[in-house]
Amino acid sequence: MSRRYLALVLPLLPLDRLRRQQPELAGRPLAVWGMIGNRRLLTATDAPGLFVGQALADAQAILPELVLVEADPAADAALLERLALWTLRFTPLAAVDGQDGLLLDTTGVDGLFGGEDALLASVLEGFRSGGYRVLGAVAGTPGCAAALARCSPRPLVLPPDNEAAALAPLPLSALRLPADTIQALARLGLRRVGELLRQPRGPLARRFGRALLDALDDATGDRPRPIRPVRPPPVFAAARNLLEPIVTRPAIDHVLQVLLAELCQTLEQAGQGARRLALRADRVDRMVQEVAIGTGAASHASAHLFRLFREVLDRLEPDLGFERMVLEATATEPMPQAQPGLDRGDGSAASRPEALPELLDAAGQRIALTRLRPLNGHWPEYAAVPAEPYAVPAVPPGWDHAVRPVRLLGTPLAIAVTALVPDGPPVQLRCGSRLYRVLAALGPERLEPEWWGADEHRPARDYYRVQTAEGPRLWICRLREARAGGEAPRWFLHGELA
Repeated sequence: MSRRYLALVLPLLPLDRLRRQQPELAGRPLAVWGMIGNRRLLTATDAPGLFVGQALADAQAILPELVLVEADPAADAALLERLALWTLRFTPLAAVDGQDGLLLDTTGVDGLFGGEDALLASVLEGFRSGGYRVLGAVAGTPGCAAALARCSPRPLVLPPDNEAAALAPLPLSALRLPADTIQALARLGLRRVGELLRQPRGPLARRFGRALLDALDDATGDRPRPIRPVRPPPVFAAARNLLEPIVTRPAIDHVLQVLLAELCQTLEQAGQGARRLALRADRVDRMVQEVAIGTGAASHASAHLFRLFREVLDRLEPDLGFERMVLEATATEPMPQAQPGLDRGDGSAASRPEALPELLDAAGQRIALTRLRPLNGHWPEYAAVPAEPYAVPAVPPGWDHAVRPVRLLGTPLAIAVTALVPDGPPVQLRCGSRLYRVLAALGPERLEPEWWGADEHRPARDYYRVQTAEGPRLWICRLREARAGGEAPRWFLHGELA
């Protein structure tokens, strides 16, 4: 099957965005301006008698009642990406094409709409009903479809293998070449695409560079450019087109339950479990909203996944209502079938192996969960790092041979220590305003810095485990460093033992 592409062009996208955001602009002349070099020029307008590239002062003089708004390319780009997400209802492959275009790979999907003409009409009607002025064309190459959409006065479906003939009468601006390139070609008498295609490629490449040949090859299909979809097509997904827009939370919950049941059944049949799910909701005003959840272990239990989604569904804003909802498994893992737990016969059921991951998933929606992953290092700060709570980490040999606090202080606290003899164990210590009397002290345990790390020049430490008369069992250390003038060594509280 030959590839087919549907190209859309929204030439007045900035104006359509402003008119949708500000309904009071209806019927009033509007223009968008921007700085081009050191001049203020119109970048988009639908006012009679004005044109793109016109000086701002001239436009105001011609049409005093003109409404002028400064250009916002970031807002236009964000809107174009949202519209690309909205077009995923027609095809799984949709991409942004330049600053005002979209490109849809419609290979094989036209049969769902009754043919390519019906598909193109449906897409254009969807945009126009949302308040967007749009042009469109269908062809066998991305470049040809985009060129025809920009130059054809009406929607066009090009039959297969007619790209060269359709491109020949088009102006060079249809290829979106730089303005200086078009002017240079015009000085050579080349104003149409067909005239350019008849020229030898070697001189064109030497004079105008590879960009010109790339545009020609893309249009003719000799070397079409790849489509970078706005969202990679999912392997596992479920979708529903709703007859009436839904706005209430019970209705959203019901549709989500239906989608989860369908998706989880597909995952189970494929021996897969979801690690990440995304729910995309299309509003009637062409806005697309999305919420996502993640799981610690692969799962295709619809009830558990629905409980996780209930924590994030409040972020959706239905406004006038959702007309389509899509649930995608964006990350999956193999999940072999397991025999259900057997009844013990004493009235109690065996614990489910997935019970702990489900509990962690539910708690992880509200708080950050981590577990310690041991490292092969003796320096206390580098003995363990936070890791995800689901996988059981490997413990290096001898890692737990020494008694350590369950948690170290983020920043060790300086303490004042009294010892009976120099370099002897502590008999009393003060931490802030609290005074502790030492009943027993075990140590010292001397730790040298790791010579291969960044802390090799730090002083060694003598650690003591002390039992205080006031109750706490503390882990303290003395720095072994040279002190001028016979000053007492520095001591620090590093953690509290269990």
